[in-house]
Amino acid sequence: MTKNLPKPTLLLERMNNALIQSKEEEDRQFVTALGRGLSLLAAFEHQDQLSHQQLCQMTALPKATITRLIYTLTTLGFLRITAHGQYELGSSAVRLSAAAWSRHDAVAFAEPLLRQFATQNEVSVNLATEIEGEMRYLACCRSPARLSVNLQVGSAVPVARTAIGRAFYAASLPTRQALIRSHLQDSLSTTDYSHAQTTLDQSAEYYQQHGHTLSDGEYSPDILAVAVGVFDVATGLYEYSLNASVPRANWKSDDYAAIIVPKLQALAESIGSGG
Repeated sequence: MTKNLPKPTLLLERMNNALIQSKEEEDRQFVTALGRGLSLLAAFEHQDQLSHQQLCQMTALPKATITRLIYTLTTLGFLRITAHGQYELGSSAVRLSAAAWSRHDAVAFAEPLLRQFATQNEVSVNLATEIEGEMRYLACCRSPARLSVNLQVGSAVPVARTAIGRAFYAASLPTRQALIRSHLQDSLSTTDYSHAQTTLDQSAEYYQQHGHTLSDGEYSPDILAVAVGVFDVATGLYEYSLNASVPRANWKSDDYAAIIVPKLQALAESIGSGG
């Protein structure tokens, strides 16, 4: 049965039309195989996971062609197969997406605010979003204080072991939380996944009570960090999270949170509202 299969997106339709036009015009400069591969990736514009059958229907390409494209894109890391035999965007596509996000308007707006915040409060502050069960850093401003972890735009850190990851999970809708857990289940051992799930559940409860998450030497033994979610008024969702970190030797966690969390929450509101 195919009645419930996703329909092609506008992007995919535009790409399919370009493929048809290049064939009709016998455009020798147009690389058809590349166009077909990019069309297959475009099918994921509004879908987290798709089956082989769904990809065939959405792209209108032969089954054998889809099989070869999937093999190539999986080998190159642009697709990955899930535990349920479906396909989703892989790490190579994620890296390209992260680079694009780093230049996104919201990030560009946030960067001067992050720099000002880091300077005024003598902390390192970072903006990130979740991709494939990891937190991908989109903007980073380091404190003048020397920290043991030097993260840059594009760096990835675990969701469950970091304040910034826990805050994103805690602020997200249940559907997004379920997707994060699915990614973690695919990538972690049974024992590690169980521990991660427990940590995230506890962090979500803590976030509801205190409005932030905390990592006191858990990801890096020298770092104390707090984090909050960033609500994007344009989408009506928590699209990012923010952390602020300092050397653990300089602060007690309760004192640090009491001082920096209200300021970090104000920063998150400013970034999320775009003004």
